[in-house]
This record gives sequence, structure tokens and C-alpha cells, in this order.
Amino acid sequence: MRFIKIFSLAVLINLSLGVAAQTPVIQVLESGKKISIRGLSVVNDQVIWASGSKGSVARSTDGGKNFTWTTVPGYEKNDFRDIEAFDDNTALIMAITEPAAILKTTDGGLTWRKVFEDTTKGAFWDAMNFSYDKSNKLAGALVGDPIKGQIFYALTFDAGETWERPHAEAQKNIPAVTEGEAFFASSGTNVILFDKKDFHPTLYAVSGGKVSALWDMFTWTKYPLPIMQGAQSTGANSLAINSDYSRGVVVGGDFTKDTIGSNNCVLLEFSNTINMSTPQTPPHGYRSCVIYLDKNDLLTCGTSGVDISKDGGNNWELISRESYHVCQKAKKGKAVFLAGSNGRIAKLVW
Repeated sequence: MRFIKIFSLAVLINLSLGVAAQTPVIQVLESGKKISIRGLSVVNDQVIWASGSKGSVARSTDGGKNFTWTTVPGYEKNDFRDIEAFDDNTALIMAITEPAAILKTTDGGLTWRKVFEDTTKGAFWDAMNFSYDKSNKLAGALVGDPIKGQIFYALTFDAGETWERPHAEAQKNIPAVTEGEAFFASSGTNVILFDKKDFHPTLYAVSGGKVSALWDMFTWTKYPLPIMQGAQSTGANSLAINSDYSRGVVVGGDFTKDTIGSNNCVLLEFSNTINMSTPQTPPHGYRSCVIYLDKNDLLTCGTSGVDISKDGGNNWELISRESYHVCQKAKKGKAVFLAGSNGRIAKLVW
């Protein structure tokens, strides 16, 4: 009898360990629409917003069980490659070009109004990011491809109601990018703004193309990245920084050769300087987005699959070969969602 009890206990322990060690599963919630989704914002475990091609916006207020899709009037041919949602009614969407514009809704997407626009020839916007500053104001930053060799950027200090471009004198201090260097509008995650207690205001962005670098856009310091570069389709696509701003991860690669599983990830350590290293086991292909799930766990996705890391990005495990452009975790909560081509929206069960 004692043997049976011990055996049963061992089985229960092994089963519980097996459950705890299960590989995360990706559960598809939406698919089948001829829409490419690259914008994703998760307010909490219930409220999810997504944006993409053909002027499309999707919203769920029940954790992804149901989505309401809308096409923004007048923008049916635009690609909204980034979205930032603040609650179930308020969100900003970014049209990348012709014209490059930011629209805002305060009624759950029923109506949209233009709050910022750039009609400059060649204007192409890539990403935006928001953070509460030291005054508890919701500040934001927008980055776009270089115009006449200079990085385009704009700032807002009132949750996107108004936007400011650098004045003429400040523009003189913006260094020229290297020829063939630009940014990727692949997931709306290549720029990060923070102005937290005990930190200097910081705006980071990662560039790609023939040259790939981490830019400190407040000091205009450029840090070369040890990542694939040299062609227009190569370089960094996404940047994530952990909650205490001590470490970060950059992912990218070559989106035209998306199964190359090397030279596609950089680990960052922030101290008095920025130290860079590469993973022992990198993601298994080109990756367009990376996020922190918690202090040590990360998720990254791209057109050739999805990887997870449980050791700060040093080793990555392939958990799916399905294509996704973007992934995001709830700002308030634990839910994690992914989105990509064919209107696909999915949830990470982890």
C-alpha cells in the first residue's frame, strides 16, 4: 500500500511538472480576411485593438471572443501600421503614407478625426510609442523614414491631441543617416519613449537597411548594432526594454529570407554605457516584433514563426511556424495577443 501511495504521488508530481513545463500554445481567434495587421494594442485582458491594410481597425472588449471590424471613411486605401489604445473608447491610428496621418477616436472607433498630418513628398511613418512622464502626462513619440537624410520625428504631450515637430534650430542638430539607412514599419515597435522617475527622458529607435543602429534621439548618439545588415531588407525591426529599463532586446533579420536563424537578435544592457551581446540560441528566423512577458520571459514573432525565451533572450525556443507580424501584452493584465496577415488575430496561452 505504501508503495502504491508513493508511486501515485510521484505520478502526480510528474504530471504537475509536465503541465508547468508545457510549451505555450497559440490559439487563433480571427482569420480569413484579406487584411494585413501590423498594429496591435492591448489595453487590458479584455480590450484589444488592431489595425492594418485597407483602412481597417478591429476592436474587442471581451478578451478576443468577438471583434468588431470597421473601415475608416476616406482612408480605405491606407495602411494603418500602428495603433495605440488608451481604453475601450480611445485610440490613435497611424496611416503610414499618402498622406502620413494620425487619427483619433474617443467613441470606440465609430468616428475618427485627424490630429496630425504630413503631406511632404516621400513622407513615410513607421511607429509610435507612448509613456506617462514625470508629470503623469501621457507623452508620445512618432518616428518616420528620413527626409532629405534626416530622421523624421514628432512628439505629443497630451495623449496625441496635438503634435510638435522640432523647430528649425533643433533640426540643425539632427545628424544625417547613412545612405540606405531607414526604419521598418513592420510592427510599430521600433521606437520607445520613457521619462520615468530617476531616469533622464529617453527616446530610442532602431534603424535598418544597409546600416542598422540603435539611436538615442535625445542626445543623437548612434550605436551600431551587431545584426544582419547591408541590404534594404535587412536590419533591426523591433526594440523591447524591460520594466526597470536595465535590459533590452532587438530583433530583425532579412524579411526576404525569413528562415535565416542567425544574426537576427541583439541583447542590450543599459548602465553608464550600452553593452551589446548576441544570444547563444537566436530566434529561428526573421522576426518583426519582440516583447517582454515578464522579467525574464520574452516573445518574438515574424513571418517564419514565433519563438519564446525564458532566460532573458539568451536562448530561444520555436513554438510555432505560423506567420505573425506583431505581438503585444496587456498593459494592465497578463493576456498576450498576436496578429498578422489574412486578418489573423491569436492569443498566447501560457
